[in-house]
Amino acid sequence: MGSLLHPVSLRPSPPPPLLSHRSLKPPSTLLPANPPASRFPSTRIPTSEAHRPNHLSPSGLGPTEEGPLVESLIVPESWLDPSKALQESEWLRAALHKWLDDEYCPEPANEEISKVAARSYYESLMAKKTDLGEILMGMVGDLKNVSFQESFHGVFSSANAAVHLITLRMNSVEEQ
Repeated sequence: MGSLLHPVSLRPSPPPPLLSHRSLKPPSTLLPANPPASRFPSTRIPTSEAHRPNHLSPSGLGPTEEGPLVESLIVPESWLDPSKALQESEWLRAALHKWLDDEYCPEPANEEISKVAARSYYESLMAKKTDLGEILMGMVGDLKNVSFQESFHGVFSSANAAVHLITLRMNSVEEQ
């Protein structure tokens, strides 16, 4: 039988040759002059005026005379009345509690989360805050005081769910 070669040599291999700046080739010489065609079609973004969406300014970065790119979400002024604010915050407490229970599973933390979110919402309405972004950030701050250790949910997912429910409520009120 012939001799077997072992994959690992017992002799040390010689060190690699040292490279000097003269032996290095510029990157352009490493690429072929005519690269092979890509398997994927190239996508070119049109820059002409004809292809620009109507709602963008000529720069493509801001609103046009027709209005802003993002619609601001404002709660109805009528919800700032103390009795209506209490009604809406109680609605949010019940709706958010149900959403939290339905999203993963019923757990004791969901009750506390929904109470804190509803109280935060009520306090925002009583402070005459109507912008949902501002209400969201206040709610995040208040929910940070809740322990989410025993919950599948988190501060941001809970606050985002609450604001989403509020927008659904606003849309349903508008349609009536």
